[in-house]
Amino acid sequence: MKKKILIIALTIVLVGAIVASAILIPKMEYAKDSNDTEELFRQNVALVGYENTIETAIPQTELYNMIKNHFNSPLADGKTEKKAIIIGYDGCRADVLTEMQDENSAISALLNDGASINLAYCGGVNFPVPNTQDTSTAPGWCSILTGVWADEHGITGNDITKSLEHKTLLTTLVEENVIDSSSFITKWKGHFDRNNATYLEEKDYCEKNNLNVSFNRCKNDEASHEYTLSEVGKKDCADFIFVIYEPTDSTGHNYGFTINNPRYKEAFKTADNYGFETINAIKQRETYNTEDWLIIITSDHGGIGTEHGDASIQERMTFIASNK
Repeated sequence: MKKKILIIALTIVLVGAIVASAILIPKMEYAKDSNDTEELFRQNVALVGYENTIETAIPQTELYNMIKNHFNSPLADGKTEKKAIIIGYDGCRADVLTEMQDENSAISALLNDGASINLAYCGGVNFPVPNTQDTSTAPGWCSILTGVWADEHGITGNDITKSLEHKTLLTTLVEENVIDSSSFITKWKGHFDRNNATYLEEKDYCEKNNLNVSFNRCKNDEASHEYTLSEVGKKDCADFIFVIYEPTDSTGHNYGFTINNPRYKEAFKTADNYGFETINAIKQRETYNTEDWLIIITSDHGGIGTEHGDASIQERMTFIASNK
């Protein structure tokens, strides 16, 4: 009897080990990809068709000026209202855009309509100079939304609450009556939905001052996408929409940030399809022909192995695709 129990116990342990291996091996396969070299990265970036080079990459803080200038510039003939959207692909490397599809790709759709696409950089300074701020989520998006680097906005990493000294465009554009409303859509708690969230103080400020700035946290990427489509579908949608899709970041952390990882490439296609459907929803608005839309697709940082935050070219290079 004891022998039988021992055999059963050993069988359970063996089966558990096999199942655990089946789960862990795919996750570890690209955790350290020795083929993910700077040389390969540069080769793939050259295939994308960027209008600039790594050496002339644009600081991601320039997105702040692009949005601000759009809303402060005169309306074109036949246009009655300005709108803007930043569609963020969190953790999306600049080289994975070689995986753009001819169909169902937001970036391809923009390019087919004459958009520009440029390399950008995060981390405070361009590669190969050592980065002056973490190539991480909170510092990257905060630099985009405030137009300054971490030495000014204070977000040197995740889990730090930003002061009101440098408010985001979501708030200042509404507060200064440049636009009527703005909307921030994301699934990550770290932006504004936990005790040490980046924009917690700014969210409270907007609520106390009755500013028409909505902070919307969704349970997952699919929910974020559905919320975005719902927002865009409203007759009087927010004038400035900032949405973050995270398949590339989640997949990179779980399976590896590398162009050699099929899972990471598929994650990019998923995010790019979300973007494609979002742009189509914008174009289907009844008032689209009289609206002046600035549409931007960008990333906060890249990644290498299963991490990001440091100085490698794979972590530092991002991109800006813009219809203007």
